[in-house]
Formats: sequence, C-alpha cells, structure tokens
Amino acid sequence: MSSSLRTTLLTACAFSVFAFTGAAVAAEGAAAAATGDAGEVEEVMITLSKTTRSSVSLSGSEMQKLLPGVNPLKAIQTLPGVSYQTADPWGNNEQNVSLFVHGFSTQQLGFTMDGVPLGDQQYGNYNGLSPQRAITSENVAKTILSSGAGDLGVASTSNLGGAIEIFSSDPLATRGGQIQQTLGSYAATRSFVRLDSGDFAGGNRAYISFLHQDQRAWDFRGHQRGNQINAKYVHEDDRGRLTAYLNLSDKVEPNEDAIVHVGTAATPYTRPFLYPDLAAALAYLSAGGAPPAADGPNFRNYHSAAQRTDGLAYVKYDYKINPDLTWSSQAYFHHDEGRGVVAGPINQAGLPGLFATYFPGQDLKTVFGGTGYAVRTTEYLINRGGLISNLNWNVGNHQVEAGVWYENNRSATHRAWYPFSAASSDLTPYDIPTHANFIQYYSQIKTDVVQLHLQDQWRIRPDLLLQAGFKSSLQFTSGTVPIQQKNAPNATNPTLLPTGEIDSREWFLPQIGAIWDFTSNEQAFVNVQKNLRQFVTYGAGGLSPWSLGSQGAFDQFKRTANPETAWTYEIGLRTRRDLSLGPITAFEGQASYYHVDFSDRLLQISPTPIISSLVGGAAILANVGGVKTDGVDVAGTLHFGPHFSFYDAVSYNRSTYQDDYTSGTTLVRTSGKQVPGSPDWLNKFVASVNYGPFEGQLVGDYVGKRYATYTNDLSVKSYFLLGLQGSYRFQIPDRYILKDPKISVNVTNLADEKGDFEVVVGAASGTYNTYPIPPRQVFVTLSAAF
Repeated sequence: MSSSLRTTLLTACAFSVFAFTGAAVAAEGAAAAATGDAGEVEEVMITLSKTTRSSVSLSGSEMQKLLPGVNPLKAIQTLPGVSYQTADPWGNNEQNVSLFVHGFSTQQLGFTMDGVPLGDQQYGNYNGLSPQRAITSENVAKTILSSGAGDLGVASTSNLGGAIEIFSSDPLATRGGQIQQTLGSYAATRSFVRLDSGDFAGGNRAYISFLHQDQRAWDFRGHQRGNQINAKYVHEDDRGRLTAYLNLSDKVEPNEDAIVHVGTAATPYTRPFLYPDLAAALAYLSAGGAPPAADGPNFRNYHSAAQRTDGLAYVKYDYKINPDLTWSSQAYFHHDEGRGVVAGPINQAGLPGLFATYFPGQDLKTVFGGTGYAVRTTEYLINRGGLISNLNWNVGNHQVEAGVWYENNRSATHRAWYPFSAASSDLTPYDIPTHANFIQYYSQIKTDVVQLHLQDQWRIRPDLLLQAGFKSSLQFTSGTVPIQQKNAPNATNPTLLPTGEIDSREWFLPQIGAIWDFTSNEQAFVNVQKNLRQFVTYGAGGLSPWSLGSQGAFDQFKRTANPETAWTYEIGLRTRRDLSLGPITAFEGQASYYHVDFSDRLLQISPTPIISSLVGGAAILANVGGVKTDGVDVAGTLHFGPHFSFYDAVSYNRSTYQDDYTSGTTLVRTSGKQVPGSPDWLNKFVASVNYGPFEGQLVGDYVGKRYATYTNDLSVKSYFLLGLQGSYRFQIPDRYILKDPKISVNVTNLADEKGDFEVVVGAASGTYNTYPIPPRQVFVTLSAAF
C-alpha cells in the first residue's frame, strides 16, 4: 500500500470515529447538562482580545494532551503560521530544530519565560537557553505566540518577526502534589513529581518538582537523557506580589548527523553514528583514519552529543503603589556550562592540514590515540544577569506603561581536540573529555544590552482602543581572543578570529495599533510596528562579526553593516459566537492578513576582489538586500455541543527576496526567489472529544513544499503527519491517597510517514542538508494527584 493511500485511509477511519462520537455526544449534550456533567472540550487556541497584534495562546493542559512533557515550542506547531520540526517526539533535541513563523526563522524571533529573556535559541547558544531547559513542561501554564510583532516590553534583541512568551504555573493554594510516569517506544521513560505546599503563614505558597527523562534515539544507539528541578515561591498581600523561581537542568543529547544532499544524487535516509560498536568503528576507517570515499560527505562519526548544564533564577516584585499605579521589578541570573562533543575521523575535510600545523612531521593517527578518531569539543560558558522594571499607570481613559530592560552577559567559547584511543574506549557521548591535545581557539565576548519602552493605551470610547508607543534598543559589545588558532608558517591568508568593539543603537522603533469592538461578538484589530535584530555576539559561528576569519573582515563589517530591521503591518478579525445550526453550537476564531518589509538581511559571502585585499581573503558578513512577505492566517474552532470540537488553522505565506547579491565574482540571482525552509502552505487541525472520564484528540499537521537553497533550484516535498491521543480518568473514593488517577496513550506519526523533516539551508544552490521524519512512536502515561 502506498504511503499516501495509507495516510488517506487512516485519516478517513479516524475522522469516522471522531464524527460518530461527536454526533453521539452532541445528541446527549442536553441530558448530560441536566445530570450535572461538567466535562467540556477545552479550547485548543485562545485568541487574545486585548491586543492590537495577532496573538494567540495555548494552555499548559492542551500542551500535555499532545504528549505529556512536550516542549512548548513543539506544542505551538498547532497554532496558525508556525512550522516546527525536530528529531524527537517531545521536541527536546536542539541540534536540528527548525522553527519558522511567518517566514522568520528561530534566530529572528524573541523568546521569554516569565519575562526572563531566553536568547535567540541558536544551537551553540551564547545569550540564553532553550525553553525546555528553562522550565519543565508540566509546570507551564500557557504559551503566547505573537506571530507578527511582540509587545514593546518583550526582553529580546532578536524580536524581528514575533515573540513566544512562556509562563510558569503558580503554586496551588491547597497542599498536595502530582506524580506522572511515561513509558514508550525506544525505551522511553519520563518521571515527574511535584509537591505543592498549599497556602501557609498567610499568603505564602510554594512548589518543587523533579524530572528525569531518558529515551534511546530511534535511528542510533544513543540515549537522550536529563534531570531537572523547578521551584517556585509566591507571596501575596494587599501591597503586592513577590515571586521567586529556580531552575536547575542537566542534560545530554547524543545527536544524529544531517544528511548532505548534493544536487539530485542518491543519499541515505539516516546517518547514525557507530557508537557503541568500537570494532565496527575501527573497521570503518582506512589505515590513515579516512572514512570510505563512497560515503562522501555522509560519512559516519563514532559519536556526537550536546551536553548542557544550566542554572536559572529570578526574583520579581509587583508593588501596588496605589489602585492605579503598579511598579514591577524583576532581577534574574543565568549560568550555563556546555559543550558539543564529536568523535570523528581524523582524515576528512581540512583536518589533516589543521593538525599538521600543531604537530608538524608527526604521525597524526598516533598523536590522537591510534584509532583514527579524534574527539572535538566546542565548549560554552554563559554568565548573564539582568533587571527588568516596568511602571503601569491607569489615569482616566489611559493606561500608560514605561519600562527598562538591562542585561550584562559574559560568554566564552573555545574549541579543543582530544585523543581517542582503544584503551579509553569507555569515552562515550555522556563523558566530559579530558587531557586535550590542543586548544584551537578561545573567544570571550562581553555584551551590555539596554532596552527602553513607552506606550499608551487610550480607551477613546467603550468599543474603541488606540495603542501607541516606541522602544529603544541599545547593544554594546566587545570581544577578545585569548587563544588564537595556529596557521601554517607560509599561510598567505591566515585564519585569525577578530577582536574589537561594536556598539549598535536604535533609539526609535515605533508602534501604533487599534482595537474596535464593532459588535458584541466581533473585534477588528490593526497594528504597525518596526522591529530590529541586534548583531549576533557569538564568538565561534553563526552570523556574528566576531566569528569572521580575519580582523580586516571584522573592521569591514563594523564600517558598513546595519542591523536587520522589519516593518510589520497586521489587520485582522476575531469572533466568538454561540450558534444553533443543527449540531454546531458555537464558533470562535481569528483571521489576519500581514505584510512585512524586511531590510538589511545579513549573509556570509565571499568578498569581491577589491574587498578581498582588505580582509585577507576571508569570508565577509554583509547586508544583501530585503525580503517582502505577504500572508494570511485563518484559524477557528467549531463546537458540536459541549463534548466535541474541531479546530483548524490554515496559513499562507509568501516571503521573497527583493535583491540579487554578489559573492566573490559571482552574481547570485535571488531576486524574486522564496525564502528557503519556510513553507507556503500550512494546515493543522485538532479534533477533540471529551465525554465523562474519556478524552481524545486527533491532530493533523500539513507542511507544504519548502525550497532548500537561496536560488530555489532544489526543494523538499510536503508532508502530512497525524497524531492520536486518548485518556481515561478513573473515579475513586476520596479516602484514598491518590486522587484522579489517569491513563493516557499518545501515538506520534500515526501513519508512519517517511520523508524529509527539517531542512538546513546554507548554500545559494546545489546542496542542502536534511533530517528524516521520526517513525511512529507510542507512549503510555500514568498520572495522579495526591
């Protein structure tokens, strides 16, 4: 049976079951109400009616239905305009995350947790941490997606194309706890326990939780595992609210390698590493430590992993100066130690030349332990702290807000190489390597960020609100390189990381918007806003001037480059109505149109012959033109009585480059081409049923064709995935310790589809990388309160 036919049949069967169940519960709705049955289907998407922007919210309980423990970023893939992919069903793996919102990629969005900035989510992060490392999924209260432009007060230097704000749940007022255990495919186990103090000593509440997770990767023999502790304390009285939060996270994620596509040549479906089979790994290499030539760029490493340890804490006080004036202040600190570890062949790419510079005339295989493999690490250190302070004043028909965000960040990155010998074969993806052969480079970056904002919401009349304001974004960065990479004595253009300072100031980023309640059930909104993405301050990669290969390239960038900016225009409608259209009893939804003018796109390119003489032949980072985006999101939920609903979100996005650019002496014709990696069409649905103790969902996710190069000469096909969830809550007498025990079953990729999932774009033409769609996986979760 073909893949598409299998998908069609499974979808039809699943819809038949849900339609039959929905019709039944709709017919019994009145009787259930009469007998006091309070079980109703929860909203999948909640539209935020008090914002001039296109903003929607996903509750923590809806997140957990998708899969208990799911990453908030993966959960919002059910929301309009969002395309999200990663290697594991929870969305925890960070190496191969792909996230697009309205044509903007991960590093062009803003991310916060309880207001604390999480950085731009780069894999080798330098200014934050991923949401799943900042908070345990089960403690998330809600996630808000502003898909066009985030609030002026969002603490982010990358909030170019929207913001994702995550909020933690508060401690419960009643003493108790929660315990949850998930088991499933590929030896998955996820154990979660939370203890709530309840209210004590008048207005005090707290909780502490612990998580342990472990799952073997589906395409290689590595286990992605980690432990996490969350603790939160809240004190409330007549004068204000004090909140303290602590997160400790330690995780290791062995990574799969991307599949390299060159033109239309055949490629493997997966590229697993060889660990723990050392004998096979030794037999895989030639005597000189080279992988088989037939494997080309898709050779296999022995192992690779991301190791991350984080501590995050904040204290916040909301002070009620008087009934109309509130002053909120929040101080936070984040410490991260981490590394990316790769054990790979010594004789591939440019490694022999690099190693020969450090060990001239020596046998490189012997130098690195005699196996033909070496261990490379890219090691990270982050120490950042900040202060967020906002003043809210209600005066007459105006609500005025003024705020400041300040952050001091000290980050460091270095690359080291370690031996890998058969005698030390216990070196695994989970170990921290020791006794380095040499340190290739060591970079330190110091960054200070100041963001100011001022806005006024004017209630002109009961049905009309006008909002206007602006923010200022200032960034001051300096970089040093205590250890430089060695170069061959006769190198014409040596590779040297640059040092120096770059200050970036944008004082006026305006916003204006309005909300009009033109009926008691319908609302129109409009918003215009300018946003900016500050320069990346990473010392070892990405679109950062401090990762360029020469001082001349850095100086050229400092003289000529501008930060990326975007003007976003949004207009939309929201509605919520009770209906009497046969089985349809209610509808709520949102439709919006948006246009974006994105300017000064940054790209690393080869220098022209004239510039080459100034930068020593190194690649440069330059503004290469603009992008225009037009798109539409339409999302809504139909209710069929209190127990069945159908949510659907359709999105169309067209983001096109407006300019060609020159790389070296080559004119790259990108004008009119679509932004690669971002699909034109998205369609996602959630069919939900809730009747008595039973609850179920069928989730569909369609992602359209995506281009894979800047010139659109290569692309990957669309895909459609289904997920299924069912749960049953047992009713037991109150005298038992455990309350409301529940069993849940989740199936991901129900039809077991295959294809390209994530797309990694890095070339104008001819080549791109992908990761495959994970196979069908099944999980069973037991949970209870006490």
